[in-house]
Amino acid sequence: MTDHPASEQTAPAGEEVPDPRGTRWSTRRFSLRGRVTLLAAACVAGAVALVSLCAYLVVRNNLLSQLDDNLLARAQAAANSPQVPTDQLREVPGALLASADLQIGQLNGLTGDLIYPQPGTRPPVGPAEMRVATGVLSQSLRTDATTGMRVVAVPLGHGQAIVLAQSMAPTMRALNQLSVVLFLVGGAGIVVAAGAGTAVARAGLRPVDRLTSAAERVAATGDLRPIPVSGDDELARLTHSFNIMLGTVADSQGRQRQLVADAGHELRTPLTSMRTNLELLLSASRPGAPSLPDEDRADIEADIRGQLDELTQLIGDLVELARQDEPREQAERVDLMDVVERALDRARRRAGEIEFEVSLQPWVLTGDNSSLERAVLNLLDNAVKFSPQGSRVRVTLRPLGDGTAVVEVADSGPGIAEEDLPKVFDRFYRSSEARTLPGSGLGLAIVQHAAERHGGTVYANRAPEGGALLTIRLPGAPVA
Repeated sequence: MTDHPASEQTAPAGEEVPDPRGTRWSTRRFSLRGRVTLLAAACVAGAVALVSLCAYLVVRNNLLSQLDDNLLARAQAAANSPQVPTDQLREVPGALLASADLQIGQLNGLTGDLIYPQPGTRPPVGPAEMRVATGVLSQSLRTDATTGMRVVAVPLGHGQAIVLAQSMAPTMRALNQLSVVLFLVGGAGIVVAAGAGTAVARAGLRPVDRLTSAAERVAATGDLRPIPVSGDDELARLTHSFNIMLGTVADSQGRQRQLVADAGHELRTPLTSMRTNLELLLSASRPGAPSLPDEDRADIEADIRGQLDELTQLIGDLVELARQDEPREQAERVDLMDVVERALDRARRRAGEIEFEVSLQPWVLTGDNSSLERAVLNLLDNAVKFSPQGSRVRVTLRPLGDGTAVVEVADSGPGIAEEDLPKVFDRFYRSSEARTLPGSGLGLAIVQHAAERHGGTVYANRAPEGGALLTIRLPGAPVA
């Protein structure tokens, strides 16, 4: 068999890919702590390099400027000093004899001859010095590339010039020593900055480590305990926000558990009753078993249909609650008067002889049309359920003048007992009067949930007619 090279693996951005050599690599090369340390060291290195360069250039310019000023001053002094005879019977400035640290000479611009003290070193002479001696230039100042000397020339008069040269070696040694000191100090500063960056990153990212540990703990165990918060900086606020998120998740889980427990409790009764009725029908259908009278069989079948209807309504209400718990992806402009009218059209079809007394004023808000329509329909169905035939249900939509409007539904039924008023919007709560009536106990809970999702509230009271008065209060604005 022929070995084939392994094909190159690719993965979406941000995912780890196994390395052919057995290691794992990631697009995230450095940890946040490493990046903070590297950033601190890089910033300090850049600052140190800039300061060191500026300091070196300033000192270098100052030293060279001082050297040039000193040479020019001494050259001018030599040119202005009296002349004395030499061994060759030539007259030269007397200051030449006292310049032991310099190479000095007198240049004749006509012949090109250079007179300098004996025994001494001849200063370097070039075209620049000749132009000074001949009067073309008032002075010259240059660095001789061959000798490394700083050379200055000033006119002496009569086609002559004084030439002074001084070695730059002491100045360059001082500059070299300065560069070494700056390099060592800068390197030490970078090391200290890296250490400080590591310490700051470790201390500053400790809350992030706690958040990471908490997230891993939540993922592994489902433990939603809050994280201790210390300080009041940005990371403390991040921890506080994370704790709020944990609390929200814990509340959501608690509501889900309670919903499942309540749903299981509510499902148990119709399922048990249905199972009993089905077992009776199955027992009666076995060979040799006494047959059920037609009247009893009809009653059992009616019970089963009623229980199926009750289960269907309960499951539908549970699905509606679960759908409302989902995050709202997008909101739309809602005309609340249209919502109430559509709900009234649906309620009238199953209201029988019950009349609706309607008074609606325009009101708009931002939200979910279907959710609000279901909430209003539940209020209307609840009013129809408790109102006697031939009575009236009063429906009102009116603004309150404070940026909110109310939808009020008042029935003509027995009303709500005082002890039941705080509980009517709880899930699966049914008063003693409602236990004999069909329903899942979730209708008003759906109303409350829809109102709260739209920034509103719900409350129950007694109507002037004697029945129940259920109200949804929603923010919004009147139609312009």
